Amino acid sequence: MVSFTVRMRFEPGDREEIAETLRKLTEGSRKEPRCVNYTAHFVEGEPATVVIYEQYADEAALDDHRNTPHFQQYAIGGLYQKMLERQVENLTAVC
Repeated sequence: MVSFTVRMRFEPGDREEIAETLRKLTEGSRKEPRCVNYTAHFVEGEPATVVIYEQYADEAALDDHRNTPHFQQYAIGGLYQKMLERQVENLTAVC
């Protein structure tokens, strides 16, 4: 299992556009057969910060995710173009 979070910061004025992009990216990602979990959040008290929690069956599933049309359009072509900062935290399950 591959699990991680992605934290991104945007301009506050982009919140609605970012929310719509995240809805579309989430919808496509959850349809992937080996996507276990894909949940996007706005951070309370930080209206321009997003945290996405992602889980995939294995590294190949993550690679497949990154090559999907929805990832290319909404992450690479959308979120990545607007983000001011990005941080990834790789996770290891305790149990």
